Amino acid sequence: MKIGVLALQGDFIEHISTLKELGVEAIPVRKPDELKDLDGLIFPGGESTTITNLMCSSSLFKPLKELAQAGLPVMGTCAGTVLMAKKISNFNMATLALMDIEVRRNAFGRQVASFETELLIPALGDKPFPAIFIRAPLILSTGSGVEILARLDSGTIVAARQGSKLAITFHPELGSDLRLHSYFLEIVAGYQLTGEEGTQRGNKKTSRKSTLYQSIKDQS
Repeated sequence: MKIGVLALQGDFIEHISTLKELGVEAIPVRKPDELKDLDGLIFPGGESTTITNLMCSSSLFKPLKELAQAGLPVMGTCAGTVLMAKKISNFNMATLALMDIEVRRNAFGRQVASFETELLIPALGDKPFPAIFIRAPLILSTGSGVEILARLDSGTIVAARQGSKLAITFHPELGSDLRLHSYFLEIVAGYQLTGEEGTQRGNKKTSRKSTLYQSIKDQS
């Protein structure tokens, strides 16, 4: 399994370290040709407008969006969730629009208002997850196809899944609990594509993901 981590800005190093701790090949992604043969992709926390601008200037925005829309599993943490959202309530910027969610940027205030809390995430089991929030967004609303994975005690949505896409508003990569990354890897294992979404790579069909990558490469 090979997971890419968008490495234009933010805490991508921590994600790569976590993936390696789980025994997975993890590579930084900074240019389109590094998208080849990925089984999944992580958008790290950071500054969402800066990451978006760098995606555009490095010609990554379009191929990233096309690969994700074709079924590539993607996890976004903090700013990564903003990049994946269909709508941002309090800011006007282009997003990849990979999930039917509406978010609010910097919903909990400035960095001095950062906090850590224990979250119940049923998909991970009964043990609470230590969630670190740093200038985090929140998920205001979700479409009918989105599964809510976790809420704060106030009812605020802080984690959601839509098919092969996973949005986390906090920073699991900054702690020692590996369960959310493991959960994402389980999603990746279920969405490794050949001819059709959901089938495994064991047969000789041409990978739809590989075909799309070649098409993108030919256009660049």
